[in-house]
Amino acid sequence: MTDQPMLAADGTPLRTSLNRALRRQKLRALALIAPLLAFILITFVAPIADMLFRSVENQIVGNTIPRTSAALRGWDAGTGIAPDEPVYAAMAADLMIAAEEKAHTRLGERLNYENSGLSSLLRSAGRDVEDWGEEVTDALVALDPAWEDPLTWVALLASPDWLAAQSAWAATEDGAEPGFAGIDAGLPRTQAAYADFARVTQEINEDSPAEEEPWHQVSVALIADLRDGAAPTGLGPDSATRITSLQAAIAAGTIPEFRYTDTMIASDESWADPAVWETMQTHAARYTPGYYLNAIDLGLDHTGVVQRPDDEQVYLMLFARTAFLSLTITSLCILLGYPVAWLLANLPNRSANMLMILVLLPFWTSLLVRTSAWKVLLQQQGVINDLLVWTGLIADDNRLVMINNQTGTIIAMTHILLPFMILPLYSVMKTIPPTYLRAAKSLGANDWTAFWRVYFPQSVPGIGAGSILVFILAIGYYITPELVGGAKGVFISNRIAYHISTSLNWGLAAALGAILLAAVLALYWVYDRIVGIDNVKLGG
Repeated sequence: MTDQPMLAADGTPLRTSLNRALRRQKLRALALIAPLLAFILITFVAPIADMLFRSVENQIVGNTIPRTSAALRGWDAGTGIAPDEPVYAAMAADLMIAAEEKAHTRLGERLNYENSGLSSLLRSAGRDVEDWGEEVTDALVALDPAWEDPLTWVALLASPDWLAAQSAWAATEDGAEPGFAGIDAGLPRTQAAYADFARVTQEINEDSPAEEEPWHQVSVALIADLRDGAAPTGLGPDSATRITSLQAAIAAGTIPEFRYTDTMIASDESWADPAVWETMQTHAARYTPGYYLNAIDLGLDHTGVVQRPDDEQVYLMLFARTAFLSLTITSLCILLGYPVAWLLANLPNRSANMLMILVLLPFWTSLLVRTSAWKVLLQQQGVINDLLVWTGLIADDNRLVMINNQTGTIIAMTHILLPFMILPLYSVMKTIPPTYLRAAKSLGANDWTAFWRVYFPQSVPGIGAGSILVFILAIGYYITPELVGGAKGVFISNRIAYHISTSLNWGLAAALGAILLAAVLALYWVYDRIVGIDNVKLGG
């Protein structure tokens, strides 16, 4: 015996050589499944992850009205009084930019999910915001027509370096205009408003601030700075003269005092409603639990989580209805599918094959066609009611109502999902030797005892597989409930489809889907604990 390690044929230690060979095998196996893995990640996992992210993502509010969100942090919604002028001024500044970027409509849609009417309010404000403060601009121009010249504002607020770069660019117009850069002239509001105007003009409108008259909000900001006692510094002679003239006009009362509060409320009285501002304050965070709260009939306000009004509570009822109807459909599929599967497994092959064709026949017909056929069969003037009237089982004036309710949903979905129960049951029953039943009878058991004590326990794995398959398919159906269920037979999946395709409330749709997925996983876990997932078989 020796302490030296065993060596491979090439002289390397045997363990190292084996590890290298195993590593190569794993890499080859990974290379074989890599295309499929990438396909699943791109087409399945990534979209689901994106939708789950949408269920908590709320960046549109903070990104679209950042000044308003910051200003509202100091406002107490519990007072029941609308905020002060600084909040209205911040909202006007945010709205002006959002309107130019066409983002105010998306903001309105988002806030409208929480407070109906905000979409139309923001759309209207987006059309009017460019006129807010026009009287101030008119007063400036009346005092000195030079204020109507874009170069007057450029000379007042632009840095010398930008002026030189812009002048050089204007001579050739080669490439993009240099991004605007201002100076600290001691006019903070004016500089901020003009910087927004210059950025939007260059980036969104693709124009030059040296050629476009500034927004009226810039004029309002300039007057507000001067009224607050701002002392501009570093101005050129012409700019200093105009500012001095403005200060004198303000002191003399020639320039009107402007308030965004009065202007916005005059344009729409909804701006005076504290609930409008509370909605913006509550949902200004970048991430929100609001979608999940809405999905369980709760909401958010300044006090925290609150219950939705009774006339707005719908989702918990839909979740309960979805679970109840899905369990009912699954139970009916077991009751109807078990004897059919038993016949398939015990009939001679020729007869069994013919019966199997009849079981598979619905798969050869479009789901939409089958559902539409049930709509024709179940209506009060449909085939089934006509047949019952003809046979005298019901009176003509007492026809059964089997459409646009839960009854229609159960009947149609049981028919559609029945093959998904029969096939797993058949595949399991086919593996049960018939000699077991004969042996039980030879030992004195009657037909019922032999079936219940011997045959049925061996078919339970098929029942489990079929039940999981039918139940999961049932809770996700939305075409059939939509067509035959009416208002009382729709599932939660119908609301998810509505929010995805019609209301475009993808956040709420994602939250509803996530809750539904969590419920299915919870039921799957319970099933595993009670029955055992290892006992679920599809045959073999």
